[in-house]
Amino acid sequence: MTNLSHEQTGIIRTERGLTIAGTRITLYDIMDYVTAEYPPKFIRGLFDLTEEQINAALAYIEANRPLVEAEYHQVLQEAEELRLYYEEKNRDLIARIAAMPPKPGQEEIRAKLKAAKAKRQAKA
Repeated sequence: MTNLSHEQTGIIRTERGLTIAGTRITLYDIMDYVTAEYPPKFIRGLFDLTEEQINAALAYIEANRPLVEAEYHQVLQEAEELRLYYEEKNRDLIARIAAMPPKPGQEEIRAKLKAAKAKRQAKA
């Protein structure tokens, strides 16, 4: 597709990737919800998009599915690599913070967070 046809659909390529014109919202943000089969009306409300913007994004995704999915998977892979990098880089800091005693008055919330974390890890 040429730049002109991109502009006509409301989708432009920026340094962040395929983006909805006039926003900072990428098609990769939208793809998270398209992949999870959320309805267009929900996605529109979530990102505060106009009807034209969400229609343009969904139409572009549908018309260029292989390209968008390939870029989307690349974005997911890079995000996972960054997450792992920063987790490793900050491992000692995270461990020191976790070992700190709770501030007075936070014991109850810390217990709830610990229980929620244990429950989430048990499901994984």
